[in-house]
Amino acid sequence: MDTIAVLLREPEKLELSRLALNLPTEADVVVDIEWSGISTGTERLLWSGKMPHFPGMGYPLVPGYESVGLVSHAGAASGHAVGSRVFVPGARCFGDVRGLFGGAAARLVVPGSRATRLADGMERDGVLLALAGTAQHALAGHALPELIVGHGVLGRLLARLVVAHGGAPTVWETQADRREGARGYQVIDPAGDTRQDYRGIVDVSGDSSLLEKLILRLAPRHEIVLAGFYSDRLSFPFPPAFMREVRIRIAAEWQPQDLVTVNAMLADGRLALDGLITHSGRPADVNDVYRTAFTDPACLKMVLDWRVAA
Repeated sequence: MDTIAVLLREPEKLELSRLALNLPTEADVVVDIEWSGISTGTERLLWSGKMPHFPGMGYPLVPGYESVGLVSHAGAASGHAVGSRVFVPGARCFGDVRGLFGGAAARLVVPGSRATRLADGMERDGVLLALAGTAQHALAGHALPELIVGHGVLGRLLARLVVAHGGAPTVWETQADRREGARGYQVIDPAGDTRQDYRGIVDVSGDSSLLEKLILRLAPRHEIVLAGFYSDRLSFPFPPAFMREVRIRIAAEWQPQDLVTVNAMLADGRLALDGLITHSGRPADVNDVYRTAFTDPACLKMVLDWRVAA
């Protein structure tokens, strides 16, 4: 068994490659991928060569951790049925080729426990399930933030979730063309905001230089959540943080319960994922597609359409 996959051989060197797949066990499913998303956070750092060291990181690797497809084979102990549409958060099924992410391929072999059955009617937008889960993870068990920094896909999902949970956040966005698309919340230019008493801030900008400024905008004894991915060191002056008794929390990626929560919200209509995918490309055009995803300001979210793969 094999597949066509995106292979990142080294920074900025992408190609389509035919790779052997591990044989599925009774606990595995084989998924024929329809769409896979491209992350402008961690994947852009991998592509540019600026990704900080992580265990298991290296080249060559198959990128991608946002894939949607149809189950074409289901092991007896997999918990899935042939024909169901599932979300797959990456795979490690390529033998010696690194699959720390591993979702950008036409076919994947994954444990059934790693595949999430999508809500009825969910198709291409399902690639956003991991980002929605990551947004939920930043919020789960904590007070709802009043300020979100960044109106990219993750920022928009955070804002939609805060609204769904009963909040009314303000979102900062420095790029004028990204201030459109708000649903139940306001998006403003931070340069015109003088407020200094936000009860809770979530930053998804990935800008390491913002932490000091955010501390000055926080109400005393409240929390800043770092929910982006930061390639540079973070630092801040101690006195203003001391005076406010600031709490700083780092929110990592989603956990299984977060996917369960957002999938249920999608099923009952409390959360929507539409309007967030702006671009789609063919795997055959892999270099142009990834470059557009990472460098075009108009590209909010790019997906690869594996239904047209050779």
